Amino acid sequence: MEEKRYLFTSESVTEGHPDKVCDQISDAILDDILSKDSNAHVACEVTATTGLIHVMGEISTECYCDIESVVRKVVCDIGYDNAACSFNGHTCGLITSIDMQSPDIAMGVNESLEMKNGATDADDQIGAGDQGMMFGFACDETPEKMPLTISLAHRLAKKLAQVRKSGELSYLRPDGKTQVTVEYQGYTPVRIDTVVVSTQHDPDVSLEQIRQDILEHVIRPVCPENLLDGNTKYYINPTGRFVIGGPVGDAGLTGRKIIVDTYGGVGRHGGGAFSGKDPTKVDRSAAYAARYVAKNVVAAGLAHRCEVQLAYAIGVAHPVSVMVDTFGTGTVSDTVLAEAVKKVFDLRPTAIIRDLDLRRPQYRPLAAYGHMGREDLDVAWEKTDRVEALRAAVEA
Repeated sequence: MEEKRYLFTSESVTEGHPDKVCDQISDAILDDILSKDSNAHVACEVTATTGLIHVMGEISTECYCDIESVVRKVVCDIGYDNAACSFNGHTCGLITSIDMQSPDIAMGVNESLEMKNGATDADDQIGAGDQGMMFGFACDETPEKMPLTISLAHRLAKKLAQVRKSGELSYLRPDGKTQVTVEYQGYTPVRIDTVVVSTQHDPDVSLEQIRQDILEHVIRPVCPENLLDGNTKYYINPTGRFVIGGPVGDAGLTGRKIIVDTYGGVGRHGGGAFSGKDPTKVDRSAAYAARYVAKNVVAAGLAHRCEVQLAYAIGVAHPVSVMVDTFGTGTVSDTVLAEAVKKVFDLRPTAIIRDLDLRRPQYRPLAAYGHMGREDLDVAWEKTDRVEALRAAVEA
């Protein structure tokens, strides 16, 4: 029977999108603190609107973080550094509302239920910082084992920022969004159906010029030529004008682009955001671990597609469940794979933090253009160093 043909779409946003501005500030504050106190507990949220940034959350640390300097540097680095962009990191207002982490939460994080019950294994030390479920996904559509739709959307968004910052298209401003629709046959991409790019710009450039330049300098260098055809549709600034953007155009909020941060809607999402959270928060660390597991399963040739779910109880070190779903593409049953995963990967928070080196500052670059598939940043959860161990566990 012929495999079903269908369309699937993913979106990305540039670093100047108001929600991404907030994500980057949250993670820059986390990085600054981790550079001085690797054991700090950080949960930092940011909102941004016209002329104002508000930093809030719970932070327990022995170091000093100059939050104002961090915030203003991030905003200016993004490109909001003059009044012409309607938002200026040098002069915007800044409010901070920071408390310490609740002792009720810290009690379960600092000493897990297992340790309280007499466990002596050092990797049982830390309990999960909250209950919840986290998902990881991988597939063989791209070299980095990511869905093609989100991979292309991120590359288009990064290209927008690149041509703006290099001066190649000097009239561009920081805010922007991209979207790619791919036609699939089964799980195989066969063509790009639609590309959408909306970019903030100076007021005196014509729409005709923008559309010509974005097609030539952004879309064609990024999208594989063999997937484009005469029926591919391009929507470039379809409203006709995008001068007002960033936090002036829309209020920004940390953690509001979780699908952009992960797999573009392919697979499921546990709901927890990443940015501004130290690695004792399993919303972040276990999501990275789940991606690490799924990518190694696919890289080992054990499945063409793999989704992993992990679930935790607050204050408990061991996950309460580990699920593997290969969507019928696995070389062995999902049950066998799940047992192999549990043998090869230690999914307790202490072990995840150690194995993925999560206590070092590395998070601000992840806050734009995705946390997964980032082989350009050499993050540990993108390594495929458990391939042989997985194969051996499956054979056993």
